[in-house]
Amino acid sequence: MTHRRGPWQVHDTRTVYENPWLRLEESDVTRPDGQPGLYGVVGFANIAIAILPLFEDGTTVLVGQHRFPHDRYSWEIPEGGGPLDVPPLDSAKRELKEETGLSAAHWREILQMDLSNSVTDERAVGYIATGLAQGEAEPEGTEELLTRRLPFREALHEAMNGTIRDALTVAMLLRAYYMACEGELDETLAAAMLLR
Repeated sequence: MTHRRGPWQVHDTRTVYENPWLRLEESDVTRPDGQPGLYGVVGFANIAIAILPLFEDGTTVLVGQHRFPHDRYSWEIPEGGGPLDVPPLDSAKRELKEETGLSAAHWREILQMDLSNSVTDERAVGYIATGLAQGEAEPEGTEELLTRRLPFREALHEAMNGTIRDALTVAMLLRAYYMACEGELDETLAAAMLLR
């Protein structure tokens, strides 16, 4: 965890749980109202990586998998974790290949987010990937994945009606939609993405 600034006074911090992916730290604090308290923070060993692959025809690819914490199936854009000491773009290229078999000629960072920032230090970086070429997927042993290619607007609709609930996917789809509408993407690609 980093040195803290602001209205919280931290007196002591200890790690109460740790594994290769995360750690839980608990701090004895004086709260902003002057009362004593405890604050728990989950720290992550990786940065969250999200990739929105966009084909020239305005379609994208979603990855489906069972998510253990919620015990339900989830459709998401390709995502994963990248070690903190590895450039996020390198991790994004690896994740896209692992989950979909795709490689991309062009990459553009479009999003940085703090995820659940009241209880975690987890950060995320998101990229649009274009100039796509198909290869073989290489999923990890913890992943049993399906993929589906669909129009961008259909994926956006699923995010807006609650079918897609993954926060990074929703944020990335909204960011890309905004960019397409505001002229921040290639005009031909934006037109294809916005087709109904």
